Amino acid sequence: MLARVTSAAVRGVDSYLVQVEVNLASGLPTFTVVGLPEGAVREGRERVGAALRNAGYPLPPRRITVNLAPADVRKEGSAFDLPIAVGLLAAAGHVEAEVLEGVAFVGELGLDGSVRPVRGVLPVVARCARAGARAVMVPAANALEAAVVEGIGVFGAGDLNAVLRHLRGDEVLSPVRVDAAALLEQGEQGGPDLRDVKGQQTAKRVLEIAAAGAHNILFMGPPGAGKTMLARRLPGIMPPLTLAEALEATRVHSVAGCLPPGCALLRRRPFRAPHHSVSDAGLIGGGVPLRPGEISLAHHGVLFLDELAEFRRNALESLRQPLEDGQVLVSRVRGTERFPARFLLVGAMNPCPCGYCGDGSDRCLCDPAQVTRYRGRISGPLLDRVDLQVEVGAVSFDALSEESRGEASATVQARVAHARVLQQERFGGEPGVFANGQMGPGLLRRVVRPSRRVAAPLRDAVDRGRLSARAFHRVLKVARTLADLAGEGKVREEHVLEAVQYRLPEGDVA
Repeated sequence: MLARVTSAAVRGVDSYLVQVEVNLASGLPTFTVVGLPEGAVREGRERVGAALRNAGYPLPPRRITVNLAPADVRKEGSAFDLPIAVGLLAAAGHVEAEVLEGVAFVGELGLDGSVRPVRGVLPVVARCARAGARAVMVPAANALEAAVVEGIGVFGAGDLNAVLRHLRGDEVLSPVRVDAAALLEQGEQGGPDLRDVKGQQTAKRVLEIAAAGAHNILFMGPPGAGKTMLARRLPGIMPPLTLAEALEATRVHSVAGCLPPGCALLRRRPFRAPHHSVSDAGLIGGGVPLRPGEISLAHHGVLFLDELAEFRRNALESLRQPLEDGQVLVSRVRGTERFPARFLLVGAMNPCPCGYCGDGSDRCLCDPAQVTRYRGRISGPLLDRVDLQVEVGAVSFDALSEESRGEASATVQARVAHARVLQQERFGGEPGVFANGQMGPGLLRRVVRPSRRVAAPLRDAVDRGRLSARAFHRVLKVARTLADLAGEGKVREEHVLEAVQYRLPEGDVA
């Protein structure tokens, strides 16, 4: 007897439908899975067999053939356990075939028949909904995540017997519902606050500019100056996630298996801080199967690279294309996938190997050649893509002992949100552009038209070779953001002067 069950599998951050065909035939008892199954799928035969026996439905003594269609695409992961088990039950006559029409199944089985969570449920359920499925059965632990998808009924099952009782109508499971928009409006409480940072007024100003215009930052300063503390407070002053952004970020974390237990939707912008020993694949994505890396996990959030000069040169250079395009194309022998990677980069590094060069003390023992080699670990093309480059000095005793606290993150976030509203109104008809940092050269020429007097500091910097063409455009983008924060319709000379000082070392500003 033949039974067909609908399922889906993850590919990159998307999903594709898989038809699980189960056939019982006469002959010696065997259990074969075809359709290019990988290790975890092949091992699923043992999990499914044990789960069915412990649920009271031992495998029939027949020749069992399971086909995963399309048969020319490699199948990976353990999410096919549940659809294979349901297909076996249907083929053996324990479930009516009509009940399975329009219903998709995904989940891993334990040997005791429990249904265990799997990664990538959100894109899987979204694909099933687009295909017209009326319902989907998922592990109970993944039900909230799956229920974010609209237009499909979501049922969470804890064990195989619960699935069978639901399909027979003996004990129907209640559908799981989540109002994603209402959930997002609640926000996520807590998180580090900008008011905890003592001193560092220039660095705080740079954080506000970066959040308002989606500009990348490099902090350079001695150990203990507060670079990490500042970076961790950037997500809290960025505009709240929109529903579309939250769904995209949640999709990536779902595929990577990084969603916290019981989390239906990411409500706070991601903050990723990989160790400097991270590999190229760990940073941009890779592995078998291809999984998103840290830059994709930071999608619509912040990627913080502390001790920037200690990262592998290849890993840092791999950031150049994603910083420009907002996505990364990972090509390997077994496939090519495109991962989203629109993030704010915050780098932090010491000015020299010991960290104390230029701090006004005599602690630095590095000679000029060592300092040059150390700073040279960050290539010019990568630095060219960082809009805001700021020296963070040591905090004075008076600032540390000051009782008064600075502005709260919520206050700064309100100004940032207002500036973003101005930008969204300006770029309403431009696809993929929501902030000044995403402007291309053509759009920039239409939006920012400084007069000759206003552009004079830039002209001098370009003529002296201190600004490349890319850096020239990025300074104009920062100047436009400064004007938005000030509520100005035009870019003025003071905006350009301030933008230039965040690009050039002190003393090189015109």
